[in-house]
Amino acid sequence: QVQLQESGPGLVKPSQTLSLTCTVSGGSITTSYYAWSWIRQPPGKGLEWMGVIAYDGNTYYSPSLKSRTSISRDTSKNQFSLQLSSVTPEDTAVYYCAAAPTFVGYQRESTYNYWGQGTQVTVSA
Repeated sequence: QVQLQESGPGLVKPSQTLSLTCTVSGGSITTSYYAWSWIRQPPGKGLEWMGVIAYDGNTYYSPSLKSRTSISRDTSKNQFSLQLSSVTPEDTAVYYCAAAPTFVGYQRESTYNYWGQGTQVTVSA
């Protein structure tokens, strides 16, 4: 059973970079054909897919966030990370890392079988 755990600061100042890490257990982030994504949910809104890193290291991003988003991985630690630059209060949300055993439909939240518990990130001065 794949398990995911998000970690990172809960408070980020406007214009700074938000950095989160997802630690994976029960499976390897290099396992074919897994997709490893970051998904967020702003207060009072629905889930928003942000981007994915594939089992082979390729990355894909939401067009609306592409200019500010970077996802990377550390295979030695079985972790993948999110960086979101130039944050504003509109980036305040619960941030989830999630995994799916297929790359089909990687942009759909419903594709993901495994989810972290989520971490609240607030952007405020």
